[in-house]
Amino acid sequence: MGEIDESFIQSIEHRPKSTTVEAEGIPVIDLSAPNSQDLVVQVGDACKNWGFFQVINHWVPSSCREKVELASRAFFQQPSLEKRKVRRDEANPMGFYDTEHTKNVRDWKQVFDFTVENPTVVPASHEPDDVELQEIVSQWPEYPPNFREACEEYAREIEKLAYKLLELISLSLGLPAEKFNGFFKNQTSFMRLNYYPICPILHLALGVGRHKDSGALTVLAQDDVGGLEVKRKSDGEWVQVRPTPNAYIINVGDVIQVWSNDRYESVEHRVMVNSERERFSIPFFFNPSHNVMVEPLKELTSKQNPARYKPYNWGKFHTTRNISNFKKLNVENIQIYHFRI
Repeated sequence: MGEIDESFIQSIEHRPKSTTVEAEGIPVIDLSAPNSQDLVVQVGDACKNWGFFQVINHWVPSSCREKVELASRAFFQQPSLEKRKVRRDEANPMGFYDTEHTKNVRDWKQVFDFTVENPTVVPASHEPDDVELQEIVSQWPEYPPNFREACEEYAREIEKLAYKLLELISLSLGLPAEKFNGFFKNQTSFMRLNYYPICPILHLALGVGRHKDSGALTVLAQDDVGGLEVKRKSDGEWVQVRPTPNAYIINVGDVIQVWSNDRYESVEHRVMVNSERERFSIPFFFNPSHNVMVEPLKELTSKQNPARYKPYNWGKFHTTRNISNFKKLNVENIQIYHFRI
């Protein structure tokens, strides 16, 4: 492969196609709509039929988003030596990283992660019998000087949006609006700044390989370059999500799939690379507290529709998943189907 690191190369069946299919029908939901019940129905239909949707008129100030986007670009444009001063590792998974793996194949991207709650409490290890906890604290670079302020301000605005969406999803399942809120009292949520450099092997590599998000909800801001692809539930076709100006892309994660007892499904997605333009995106991963036992809600199960999953501890699950970010595993990483009854 010449100078190309073979760790980036996808297996033949997972390589990108030479042509892309643009997604038609992914719902765009106006959160300022006056009819709240209609809004609940729209969100429920989107979760059930797509697992993905976009929101507009979401009350997140555009100036706040612009500031964090500028800060992200300034950070990633620095030399690697500077970025690696805040490099993450297995002891602290927050900070800069450029060798992340998805499905045991290296992603063509660089990331910077930071927690929403600072510090964030998580299990000290993935071992089931280890009850020790540790505090994760975000690392912050010296440059750009407004980086931390821009990131933290933006995170709080997106957190408000995430709670609003969580309440709409709860209502769409016939539950009280705040049914899920208690699970996030000491949340393990984090935000990621993604940078996808120009890629000379776009027919072989992916920005992020196919995966499902393990948390509850993901709120994504993407630039005008695009590249996000969703596996359409109706036919399994990979379709590209066209960027909508000032919109956010929302996807249901594994936790909501389990809570809803498969009423709503976490959908596979991936990110294409680009041979002409670099790309930036900012996902917010809305995750519950480490001590939450994730299981189908009693209100959504019955004799006719029994629970489809055994309970699992979110903190241990998430810690186990994180291991694959730092090393190539010889086995598939833990998934929710391992807990299916």
